[in-house]
Amino acid sequence: MRTYQNLFAIGENEGKRQKFVFDVIEDHKASAAYKTASIAEKYYARKNVTIMAFQKMLYNMHGQQVPDMWSANYKLRTHFFRRFITQQVQYVLSNGVTFQNKETKGKLGKKFDTQIQRAAKKAMVDHVSFLFWNLDHVEVFSFADTPTDPGFVPLYDADTGALRAGVRYWHPADKVTRATLYEEDGYTEYILEDKKISVVAEKRSYKKTVISTKADGVSGERNENYSAFPIVPLYANDLHESELEGYRESIDCYDYIKSGMANDIDDTSGFYWVLKNSGGMDDVDLAKFRERMHTVKVATMEDDNASAEAHTLDVPTEAREKMLALLKTDLYSDFQIVNVEALSATAKTATEIRAAYQPMDDKCGDFEYFLIDAIQNVLALAGIDDEPSFKWNRIANQTEETNMVMTASPVLGDELTLKKLPFLTPEEVEDRLRDMGNQTMNRFTEPQEPPQGANGEGDE
Repeated sequence: MRTYQNLFAIGENEGKRQKFVFDVIEDHKASAAYKTASIAEKYYARKNVTIMAFQKMLYNMHGQQVPDMWSANYKLRTHFFRRFITQQVQYVLSNGVTFQNKETKGKLGKKFDTQIQRAAKKAMVDHVSFLFWNLDHVEVFSFADTPTDPGFVPLYDADTGALRAGVRYWHPADKVTRATLYEEDGYTEYILEDKKISVVAEKRSYKKTVISTKADGVSGERNENYSAFPIVPLYANDLHESELEGYRESIDCYDYIKSGMANDIDDTSGFYWVLKNSGGMDDVDLAKFRERMHTVKVATMEDDNASAEAHTLDVPTEAREKMLALLKTDLYSDFQIVNVEALSATAKTATEIRAAYQPMDDKCGDFEYFLIDAIQNVLALAGIDDEPSFKWNRIANQTEETNMVMTASPVLGDELTLKKLPFLTPEEVEDRLRDMGNQTMNRFTEPQEPPQGANGEGDE
């Protein structure tokens, strides 16, 4: 794995820098982290690679292994991984990021919440994603390239572990690779086409200010960079691993059992065959016979003594169903995600719901620290002093929780009471507080009529 020190040692030798950029891309794609991230991207895209590559095999009388082209080969794919990632991200970020200063969100760009959601999903799938502060908005870089996203190769400092540089790459056409080298003092664009490397754009600063006046027009420009490297890593966990690690095997097992049960039902169609005086048939011949009976429903027996008898069959499902249920329970439990089917079975009290959500709260609370750290680094690049917070999207017994909050409202006060109500979003809380403030001010600014006496006239 190459580091920032390898780039620094090259200096300004442009020929070596060009070669380094594309060599580091090849090293990146050969790394174990990239291979895991690429597989995880496929699982997130509902392309479970293990079951999709599965092929049933047969052995003929010579012991040769041949593909089974005659029996059913269903490849049922479950979407556990995508569901878990989506559920965890939406639990923390469905209400967006909240800041203490109302003006902060506007300074970070209109799509800031959308980009943070995308970065969180990419981090959980790939193990890390990258937030690029591009003057007045955030862009998301993906660790592993996909058909829709370029990839990003991080170059960490070997001494401090800090991200000091990186290469973003994509393939716009066959045998063509575009790359951008991001450094602390600017970025350079390259292209590799037909094994020839060339510079598309020389190194440029991250911030360019055009100086102009009404009288003279454009008089010059000022180029500046940030106080730190403008690309910030967002990790999924403290292990710096994809969330697929440790769960892929269980997902593959679930797909295999489910597909196998579908294959057995399709192949047997409720019966099986016993062939007499047919000892010369190998496994391939038997498979062909079964396929013929399955499609044509008629078969001929060349030997006068040969015969075929059909027997009804009940496909065993009980053991498989129990195993599928066990795998599903284990997946939810190990991933620390709430199975809403269990919560919706019967009416639950607020205490029961909180207890069911505790493992998910623990995991999402751990991930929240990584979000806070990454967002604070972006705020520092943008020159903003603020603190991010999040309102989690939890299923709740709203009636019970609302009654509990309203009972404590005399102690909590108006603002904290509104923030604790489970059905209000942060934006609705702010609007209500603003309305309450306006109503209070109106009581002091609007003229008050004098109290009326019994005869309708003001008392002296």
